[in-house]
Amino acid sequence: MVDRGEDWGWKLILQARAHDWAAAPRTCFETAGTRLEVSLGGRWRCAPTATPAAAALFDVFLPLVARTAPLAIGQIGQSLDGRIATAGGASHYINGAPARAHLHRLRAVVDAVVVGVGTVNADDPQLTVRHVAGPDPVRVVLDPRGRAAPASRLFREPAAPTLHLCAGGRGEDDAAMAGAGHVLRAELPAGAAGFAPATVLAWLAARGLRRVLVEGGGVTVSRFVAAGALDRLHVMVAPLLIGSGRPGLALAPVTSLDEALRPTCRTFACGDDTLFDLALRPA
Repeated sequence: MVDRGEDWGWKLILQARAHDWAAAPRTCFETAGTRLEVSLGGRWRCAPTATPAAAALFDVFLPLVARTAPLAIGQIGQSLDGRIATAGGASHYINGAPARAHLHRLRAVVDAVVVGVGTVNADDPQLTVRHVAGPDPVRVVLDPRGRAAPASRLFREPAAPTLHLCAGGRGEDDAAMAGAGHVLRAELPAGAAGFAPATVLAWLAARGLRRVLVEGGGVTVSRFVAAGALDRLHVMVAPLLIGSGRPGLALAPVTSLDEALRPTCRTFACGDDTLFDLALRPA
């Protein structure tokens, strides 16, 4: 699915990302002698016939971009036994290089990537597109109690705009934020557990950030899943048994398996890892 030899397929997906689907719900894209016809919802036909790797790319990413509705997608990388880090916090790298390329492709097709302050302080991420071609998303830090380390790269390095969302009273207006360099600070209402996921997504959508990737960490992704705020969830599973450490998803206990979530699921090979593409809400 992330075969670097399928760059032409990725170029077509980036064309689809930039297309106005409300104006034209069916259109064709071309590159390197290949013609891809795509309809709203991600249905596609390719001439000449797509290679298996390109077809997998189209199947995974075209439904994310060929849409008019907002998109909220979560991503989590974990071991076979559901761990995203060791007990000491080590997580580089549970998943392999093709899985990291997949994550960067997810960043490239969304408008904004959301992480919690715990991930910022523990991992000091960049949240940019480095392993694939494509635009960098706006980086969003959820920090209701103002705990983010000021030296974090998201605040120091202007590779992409960074939104620092904190709780409190009246936030800065857009005019004041626009003059603050690449870091824009805003205040949102928060409860004891932090920001309500729906509030975050609505605030971002009101500012034109309608395709959102919730990337980490496990607590943040779990809160969005529990709130029913995600359309899809990508779970990247490595053939690795850690046996202890930090869990990925942590949801409220259920008393019977009838209460468990049973989303529609597709699987794709991603190097040595396996991608589980889960539809949490109807398209």
